[in-house]
Amino acid sequence: MKLIVLILLAAIVVSLFSGLFFLVKDKDATDSKRLLTSLKIRVALSISLILVLVGSYLAGWIA
Repeated sequence: MKLIVLILLAAIVVSLFSGLFFLVKDKDATDSKRLLTSLKIRVALSISLILVLVGSYLAGWIA
């Protein structure tokens, strides 16, 4: 369980920094969708982390 949470947290941080990279690199490009894609991935990972934590709590795996 701890490993799943750590992997999800690491993926969220990686997505955060990739979004920062795309924000800086694509500053002048008006048609770039990479920043939006990075945000979508980060939101999906955050929602999945919350669902894993709530499900683990309800299952009694964490107190």
